[in-house]
Amino acid sequence: MLKKAAPSFILALSSGKFRQMGVSSLAGYLPFSNSNEIVMDFGLKELLPIIKNIPIIFGLMATDPTIDLKSYIALIKEKGFAGINNYPTIGLIDGKYREALEEADISYDKEVEAISIANGLDLFTVAFVFNKTQAIQMTKAGADVICVHFGLTKGGMLGAKYVQTLQSAKNLATEIFEECQKINPNIIKMIYGGPVSKPVDVQFMYNGTDIHGYIGGSVFERIPSEQAILHVTQSFKQTNDIKYEQLIQRIIDGFNTQKEYIDFVKKYISLHYNEDITLHELAGMLGLSRPYLSLLFKTEVGISFRDYLIDYRINRAIEILKEKKVPLTIVSEMVGYPDYAQFSKIFKKRTGMSPKEYVKTNINP
Repeated sequence: MLKKAAPSFILALSSGKFRQMGVSSLAGYLPFSNSNEIVMDFGLKELLPIIKNIPIIFGLMATDPTIDLKSYIALIKEKGFAGINNYPTIGLIDGKYREALEEADISYDKEVEAISIANGLDLFTVAFVFNKTQAIQMTKAGADVICVHFGLTKGGMLGAKYVQTLQSAKNLATEIFEECQKINPNIIKMIYGGPVSKPVDVQFMYNGTDIHGYIGGSVFERIPSEQAILHVTQSFKQTNDIKYEQLIQRIIDGFNTQKEYIDFVKKYISLHYNEDITLHELAGMLGLSRPYLSLLFKTEVGISFRDYLIDYRINRAIEILKEKKVPLTIVSEMVGYPDYAQFSKIFKKRTGMSPKEYVKTNINP
């Protein structure tokens, strides 16, 4: 089921309906309308009559005070839905607001109860979990799928922090699934959201783990047609057939020699020199200690990481000055120095003259 190009199942969520209306996913958490009524309405009118061969999973707000859980889940089955998913979920809320909800008996325990009831009615159950405790609860309740929810999707992130965030998510998923496996060795393990927003991210998460699949939400934003669904889901499932982003793929492949580590650092600098780069972050990406990577870099390259980065940025600034008529403050930002005074000071130290003097002497004599 999980290996086909078409979606394994479709989640009918109120947030998805709001996204079709051009509104944020978070609208599903606000009192614009009743989430369960929205899902029941568009599910019966727009999904079940059209989609025959793919299971439709009902996004159930289990904490809805206007329903009796047992009766409503029985109704969901009667209407033809294949299963339920605990969404909107209290798990996405924290802080004092979460505490207040829990005190009012609007809690994650209700979601666990819903999964248990649905399991008893032989419905397929997809449980969003955020930590090990919740994962254990949901597995014991009989969930067919444990989906580790990493929070709101963070599309557009780049750089070392992005890779570190991916690695943290991978570590969390691994820890959670290990606990689930102890209770039910046949549990289906999936992931959703957070930094995982592109096929290459999914490949990063799959590598070295036994994660079975990925659930996409806003990633499949306002999908226009069935063909688009097939195309997008295929790119997420058949991850070996895509061209991976160079840096993440390099990490996935691993490193065999010291030179390969240094080549990676150089490549990273060439792609991200205009961003804040630290040796500490790069060491974290590579799974090395900062002192060791520093020593390794100086041994292989002949100069320190800091000097190499400065030289690269200043040389790139000179190239930009020669190619285009760009204000010096903009050039400074383009090569990773938001503070022009700092850029000017470093530039002068490296070239013997300020950026303004360099332009006057070498470019506009």
